[in-house]
Amino acid sequence: MLPVYVDSPMAAAALRFYSDRISELDPELHRAARDLCLFCTERMTIIASPQQSIDLVASRQPAIVIAASGMATGGRVLHHLTAALPNQKNTVLFVGYQAAGTRGRQLLDAPKHVRIHGRDIPVAARIERLDSMSAHADAGEIMKWLSGFSRPPAMTYLVHGEPVPLEALRARIQSELGWPVHVAQYLERVELPALG
Repeated sequence: MLPVYVDSPMAAAALRFYSDRISELDPELHRAARDLCLFCTERMTIIASPQQSIDLVASRQPAIVIAASGMATGGRVLHHLTAALPNQKNTVLFVGYQAAGTRGRQLLDAPKHVRIHGRDIPVAARIERLDSMSAHADAGEIMKWLSGFSRPPAMTYLVHGEPVPLEALRARIQSELGWPVHVAQYLERVELPALG
């Protein structure tokens, strides 16, 4: 059995946050909440310090390392990638969407090298993706959430996502809810009316 390491301060904090707030989950998730930390076995170790992270990167012991930076743009995951990418015995698994222009997307596009910390790192590892693990809501979940509003906002601003899906969501909100919707452009500023 392979040991599992969580080498991400944010992921460790998220595990603690969810574990402390199981009672606040949606009712249909309460039953599943018992299984929230099934992978938190004696094989799992949360890496707490930068030195432990350095030691893990230097280790050649086979392991599963969960190191979060969703799109491989910064943090401890870069050190793990630098160590893992040159070895064809390794697999790098991306869970969730990798936006254009990010190192994560670049790796999914199968380059021979990737630049990390100013160095070209050869890519021999297998690069895989699992899209079903994204923490972002999909259009259906967003519509369900918006439908729970007691009154519509004066304007709904869509600010995160790729252009085509954003436009589809804009059209869906307008047609199903009848709300005004604006897809914000990069660096666009809007004046929000004062509340009250």
